[in-house]
Amino acid sequence: MTDYLLRLEEKGFRFSDEMIAFIYFGKASTDASDLLVMAGIEITLKVQKEFDGSFFLSLLEWFKEKGIADRETALRFAHSTGLL
Repeated sequence: MTDYLLRLEEKGFRFSDEMIAFIYFGKASTDASDLLVMAGIEITLKVQKEFDGSFFLSLLEWFKEKGIADRETALRFAHSTGLL
């Protein structure tokens, strides 16, 4: 996941230490895989245009509630609910 965050930073997205800590907190609190966390970050950035921790955590909780376990399903879900 570190490589993913570094790639995003190369594209211009900046993550403070607090944001990165929150990403790992969300991962741990929802028991999400790295791939699902990356999908959550991607969707958050597409919808919010910046990292929004509460939106990101809500997404991860929503994914867990709906049994979503991979990026493709997460993106389909985001499209079907009108997020994307």
